[in-house]
Amino acid sequence: MARTFGNFRIALAALAVAGMIPAAALAQRDPAYAAARAAGQVGEKVDGYLGYVVPPPPSLKAVIDELNIKRKAVYAEKAAAAHATVEEYALTSGCLLISQTQPGEKYQGPDGSWQTRTSAPPLRDSRCP
Repeated sequence: MARTFGNFRIALAALAVAGMIPAAALAQRDPAYAAARAAGQVGEKVDGYLGYVVPPPPSLKAVIDELNIKRKAVYAEKAAAAHATVEEYALTSGCLLISQTQPGEKYQGPDGSWQTRTSAPPLRDSRCP
């Protein structure tokens, strides 16, 4: 019972972070990220971070690494407030960020493979709330 309540709190906290860092907002901040996302070079991972679908050039790797560092900082802050671990919070956020992908964008499926979002809902990890 306590674990279910904890997951509920994590889900609520992830809703807040999802609103803070939607993919469209990140894309508006960095044209390199927007181009890479549109080209299918990067995508949302189940663990709440961005991943590389194909090996990135150094300039893109630097952009994505910076975005992931920023995400981790937000996750750490929000996880502490929700009395959750960073990993729990990041996973829940990853589930929500994957659900916000648009058709044509890449995301990590439950088995770790890269999927291309269609008009159908994305495949979701069984741990997603």
